[in-house]
Amino acid sequence: MAGRIITSEACVAEGAAWLAAAEPRFAHALDLTGPLPLRRREDGFAQLLSAIVSQQVSVASARAIWARLEGAGMVTPAAILAADPEALRGLGLSRQKAGYAQALAAAGIDFDALREAPTEQVVADLTAVKGIGVWTAEIYAMFSLGHADVFAPGDLALQEGARLLFDLEERPRERGLRAMAEAWSPWRAVAARALWAYYHVQKQREGIA
Repeated sequence: MAGRIITSEACVAEGAAWLAAAEPRFAHALDLTGPLPLRRREDGFAQLLSAIVSQQVSVASARAIWARLEGAGMVTPAAILAADPEALRGLGLSRQKAGYAQALAAAGIDFDALREAPTEQVVADLTAVKGIGVWTAEIYAMFSLGHADVFAPGDLALQEGARLLFDLEERPRERGLRAMAEAWSPWRAVAARALWAYYHVQKQREGIA
């Protein structure tokens, strides 16, 4: 089973209160950030296709490419599978990403079943698709499926947020941060929200965009 699902801001607030009681540094962070956002998204094929589109490009570029894909009706498995790769490239996808999009369309992922699956199964099923890495799968579990106890330690902003909040000498690497986050179970997804929010606050204080 998927475990606890975050469905509302009240769920996030419950997790934040647990973290603040369990770890004084989170209490400090939450004093600065205020209430944390829900950040729930749609799930399904289009959300994962959008994640592929967003890889290694700016937010503005990703939005422009996605708008072209939507305008061409290229946001369903059937449409992507039927498309010529050159047509996808003409809409802004690189050759590699066009291949990833078609691999995703051909994977036959049971998105309804993923809603009930534990995080480990979600990550395993998604990363079996060429072009989807662990970070994308964990972010999907966190925000599209609402898993309360998933973390994404490969995220650079989470690593830097943890360095700042816990006054570490250097930014923790993925393996180290994954181990560190075990102490924040069963609310690791809320810990992630807190670290992102804290990182944003600190960067604003430093005058960095």
